[in-house]
Amino acid sequence: MFELKNVKFRDILTVDELELKAQQVTCIVGKSGGGKTTLLKLLNNLISADSGTILYKGKEIDTYNPIALRREVMMLPQQPVMFSGTIRENFNKTLRFTEREAASEEVYTDLLQQVGLKLTLEADTKDLSGGEKQRVALARVLLLHPETLLLDEPSSALDDETEDFIIGMVVDYTRKRKGTLIMVTHAMSVAERFADVTITLFDGKIQRVDKLNGTL
Repeated sequence: MFELKNVKFRDILTVDELELKAQQVTCIVGKSGGGKTTLLKLLNNLISADSGTILYKGKEIDTYNPIALRREVMMLPQQPVMFSGTIRENFNKTLRFTEREAASEEVYTDLLQQVGLKLTLEADTKDLSGGEKQRVALARVLLLHPETLLLDEPSSALDDETEDFIIGMVVDYTRKRKGTLIMVTHAMSVAERFADVTITLFDGKIQRVDKLNGTL
């Protein structure tokens, strides 16, 4: 699905060669400042490489309409921004921005249940904790059914038990829809439990790429 060759972004990231296949769960791990978030941003063209080639479905990523690309390859940042107002309004605005009709109460309520939130749709987002905001933001993304999910530390504000629940739910969601999940995580335990492929970055370079059954 994604192919990177001789990609360089400033002094932050250098990728000689990397292929990320469709319908897989890929975890990107490594120390802070190692280029993990930069790699995610390159994959939906939020930033452009200084040199090298990034292909998406066999075409150079720069040739895609950026808005169309980001609806298909959707990124959830570590600290997502909430729209002002209620959870319902957040869901409605998300759909409106992507030129879709508002969904039913049942759809919205089911989304909250999926991400483990016992909140009403009328709860104001300004009153939510960091972990609750993170899960509402994840629900907004799931509402749009992207083909590829790029998640940057999606469980950073969650306790271990909730982290396990949320990551497991997203992985199950991805596999059932035959989608693709590429996720930055600080927890090697998450990668070991859920990933088909783990990419380890160190000082802006790929140190190793592992499959569940051994090093590639």
